[in-house]
Amino acid sequence: MLFYDVIIVGAGPAGLSCAEITAKHGAATLVLERKKNIGEKVCAGGITWNGLINKLNDISERSFSTQYIYTKKQRFTVSEDNPIIATVNRVTLGQLMSANATEAGATIRTNCQVTSINKGIITFLNRDTGLSEQVRFNHLVGADGSSSAVRKYLGIPVSDFGVGINYMVDGNFPSMQWHLNSSLFGSGYAWIFPHRERASIGAYADAKSVSAMFLKTSLIQWANSNQFDLSTARLTAERINYDYRGYSFDNIYLIGDAAGLASALTGEGIYPAMVSGETIGRQICKIKNAEKDFQKLLKNHKKHRTMAKIAQIHPTISTVLSELVCYGLKKNIIDFRSAEMAH
Repeated sequence: MLFYDVIIVGAGPAGLSCAEITAKHGAATLVLERKKNIGEKVCAGGITWNGLINKLNDISERSFSTQYIYTKKQRFTVSEDNPIIATVNRVTLGQLMSANATEAGATIRTNCQVTSINKGIITFLNRDTGLSEQVRFNHLVGADGSSSAVRKYLGIPVSDFGVGINYMVDGNFPSMQWHLNSSLFGSGYAWIFPHRERASIGAYADAKSVSAMFLKTSLIQWANSNQFDLSTARLTAERINYDYRGYSFDNIYLIGDAAGLASALTGEGIYPAMVSGETIGRQICKIKNAEKDFQKLLKNHKKHRTMAKIAQIHPTISTVLSELVCYGLKKNIIDFRSAEMAH
């Protein structure tokens, strides 16, 4: 039976960030990905300047220094000298990060579905061959998203999560937009995130604020009223876990969505995934000062979660909060970057 110092379940930004660091520092590292192709995920593909644009600018598809924000009563723009948010293709990002991890020495195996975890041994189905395989590990990292098999093995439930619904629509979309309307999206929002020759049009809301079906219906209603045709676009949806309950459990770790590190307010997940992956990689390799960015991330995560809980109490509260926050942004009382997980 093969042995690895580190086995990482999931080849998203969290898992690949972790794998690159552990492999680079000499740990025998295996990444198991259940999908055949790395990078495919329901995601608007937004990255912020403070978070990742300055690191991933070479693969950004579009970048925007101005954001257009709409509420029930207000319409305004927020502008900065540097791009506030850029969009990336998740497959392109996955290919770049997997190449970096492989170059560092990690082994990445796709189309492998974890079936059981038990006492230092992980069993998975190789879908290419149809055979079951086993490997031993010293450290196990769960980077396998909101429905994490590693989190389930640890017996940690997920009670707090959001729902993201996304359509990729062909066309040239000139502006990045945010639409806050509690009647349609509860404590969440709808978005237009332009990419090259297409755009992500979608909505995010807390599952305790509105149901997934209501969110889908509201998004279609909103799109139709704004002359966006979603009838030929493919619907994708994802549960977004923000129920953080810790990340280190003896020799088993949770990172990214598996740990519940997405923003409860916005659903932002790429930056938390990469920061947590890098942090755990450094911890496993006993690198000093591993947690600086991670501790800042946890502080912002707690703040976002508290604000989301308040907004969930009643639609009226959600409306009042969104109008007050947007008024503060409009008058430069509130910094737009305060809504970022990297702030």
